[in-house]
Amino acid sequence: MTLDDYRQYCLSFAAVTEELPFGPDTLVFKVAGKIFTIAGLDPFESINLKCDPDRAVELRERYPAVQPGYHMNKKHWNTIAVNGSINNTMLKQWIADSYALILSGLPAKTQEQLRQQKRL
Repeated sequence: MTLDDYRQYCLSFAAVTEELPFGPDTLVFKVAGKIFTIAGLDPFESINLKCDPDRAVELRERYPAVQPGYHMNKKHWNTIAVNGSINNTMLKQWIADSYALILSGLPAKTQEQLRQQKRL
């Protein structure tokens, strides 16, 4: 996955913002102010994704390219090598899963507003 592919895919979700809150080398995507993915920009080698804790462990055991979240809560975040053995289809699904996990934790009113903006 290229950086451009990653950016375009993340921005395709409803109400996503793209920010650089940790400096010019760390790209962050949020929904309703909550982070769902982070990537280093120089170089673009991996992404951090929010993950259900049980699923996070399962993915780490199954795929060598999936590690505990770098600089994140290791129970809830995974770091995935983007140019490794994980194909783009799987990466996109995991990004979507991270977005959905954050979305499910938002207040019902906020979720409904997002659904009205764009079909989820």
